[in-house]
Amino acid sequence: MAKAYFAAGCFWGIEQKFSKLSGVVSTKVGYMGGSTPSPNYQSVCTGQTGHAETVEIEYDPSNLDFTELLSCFFEWHNPTQIDRQGPDIGTQYRSAIFPQTNEQKFASIEKINEANRSGSFSQAIATTIEHESQFWEAEEYHQNYLDKRGLGHSDGS
Repeated sequence: MAKAYFAAGCFWGIEQKFSKLSGVVSTKVGYMGGSTPSPNYQSVCTGQTGHAETVEIEYDPSNLDFTELLSCFFEWHNPTQIDRQGPDIGTQYRSAIFPQTNEQKFASIEKINEANRSGSFSQAIATTIEHESQFWEAEEYHQNYLDKRGLGHSDGS
């Protein structure tokens, strides 16, 4: 199994979408990229911890390639927005990739360069590629939040 970490605004929707992909074993939501140890939702929401709302994806690389995860990531949010997604504003809602291997890092760089060259987006990609940092699991009530409430997308789209 392998792990991938993506931040794409509020973690509820992106976690639900990734959880529906064939080859994904499990997902968790949490916080990455900050300097405060043991952050919680309340502290991350202040924008002062430096963390981003992040989804951890455990996947089977024999069934699902990291580049496929990247394609979904860029399709499922607006990677041109800086420190926001829709109505959610702040550094905790930034678009970021936290590569776990050099292969993930180089694939992420290539995907961003490819997206910028293709003209698929009206603006340059703002997604950052950040150094590996500790993943802090979010509170239990955030895990599978939309599914627990019968909200969001049930078909993985």
